[in-house]
Amino acid sequence: MILHRGQSCNLLPIRLLFATINPVNWDMLGHEWAVDLLHQHITQGSYRHAYLFTGPQGVGRRTLALRFAQALNCPQPPALGVPCRTCATCKRLEAMEHPDLAVVQAEQVGGTLKVDQVRALQHSLALAPYEAHRRVALLLRFEEAHVSAANALLKTLEEPPPQVVLVITAESAESLPPTIVSRCEVLRLRPLPLETVRLGLQERWGLPAEEATLLAHLSGGRLGYALYLHQKPASQGQRKNWLDDHRRLLAGGRVERFAYSEIHWKDKEQLRPLILTWLSLWHDVLLRASGASAPLANLDRGDEVEEMAQRFGLQGASKMVAALQRTLDLIDRNVNARLAMDVLLLDMPWIR
Repeated sequence: MILHRGQSCNLLPIRLLFATINPVNWDMLGHEWAVDLLHQHITQGSYRHAYLFTGPQGVGRRTLALRFAQALNCPQPPALGVPCRTCATCKRLEAMEHPDLAVVQAEQVGGTLKVDQVRALQHSLALAPYEAHRRVALLLRFEEAHVSAANALLKTLEEPPPQVVLVITAESAESLPPTIVSRCEVLRLRPLPLETVRLGLQERWGLPAEEATLLAHLSGGRLGYALYLHQKPASQGQRKNWLDDHRRLLAGGRVERFAYSEIHWKDKEQLRPLILTWLSLWHDVLLRASGASAPLANLDRGDEVEEMAQRFGLQGASKMVAALQRTLDLIDRNVNARLAMDVLLLDMPWIR
C-alpha cells in the first residue's frame, strides 16, 4: 500500500519557533547542520538519489524529509534551495497529498512493511513526475521492513529512475541491512536540548511553563513527540494509568500480575507503548541509583523515582531495564507476546 496521507501519530508538522526566522533553515527548530547539508546539495546540484535519516521517533525525521521534498520542488522559492512553504505545491507536500510524493510505511507502528508495498512503489516511480520537478519517495520506519521488502528495494537503490529521490527513515542505521545503508547518504538526527524544546513549546505554541517543561522532559528532546503529547491529552492520561498500574503491580501478587498480562498481551499496538512507558520510569530509577545528574524524563514522578532508587538500588534497576528491553525485542520479533509479558511481570521486583 502506498499512502499519500500520514497514518502514524507520533510526528506533527513542526513550524517556525520565533517570529524572526531563518528561511535557510526551512523553518525547522534545530538540526541546522542537516538542513545546511541538504541545502548545499540542492544549490550545488549534487543531491543524492537516496538518503537515510536516522534517529528516535519524534525527533524530526519525517519533518526534515518533507522540508527537503519542498525545497526540491517548490516552483517559486524565495532563494535557491529554500521552499516558500505557502504555494500549493509546498502545502500539498507538507500534507503528504502531492501526486509526486509517495509515502510507504507499515500500517501501524510495530507492524511490517511488506514487499508488495515496495513493488507498488517501484511501479509508480517508473513514471515521469506529474507536475513537480522530481518524484520523492518516503519510506518511513524502514526498520519495520520485511527482509524481502528490503531486498526488493535494493534494485531501485542500485538503478534509481531519473528525477527520483528516495528518503528512508529508521531508528538507526544498524537496524537496517548494510546493503541498504551503503547506498544512502546517512544523516543521524539527535534529540534537541531540553531547554530548546521547552522554550519552543512556550514561545511558539503558547504552552504553560509547567506543561512545556514536563513535555520537554518526557519527550527527551524530541519536539515531534512533545507536540503529539500536547495534541493528544488522552495519551498523557494513558501514561498516568500505566504508571499507576506499574506501582500497583510492584505490590501485587502473582495472581494479579498474571491477570494484568492476560488483559494486555493481546493488543500489540498498546503493549509496546506500555512497556516503553515503564522503561522510561526505570531509566530514571537507574539514573538516580547510579548518582547521575542527568535530568529525569518523568518529572512528575520524581518522589516515586527516588523511592524506587533507594529500595531497589543500581543492581535492581539495571536488571529491570534489561528485562524491559528484552521484552520489547521479543515483541518486535513476534515471539509469543503472552509468554514474554508473563516473564516480564514475574521478573518485576516486589514491594513487600
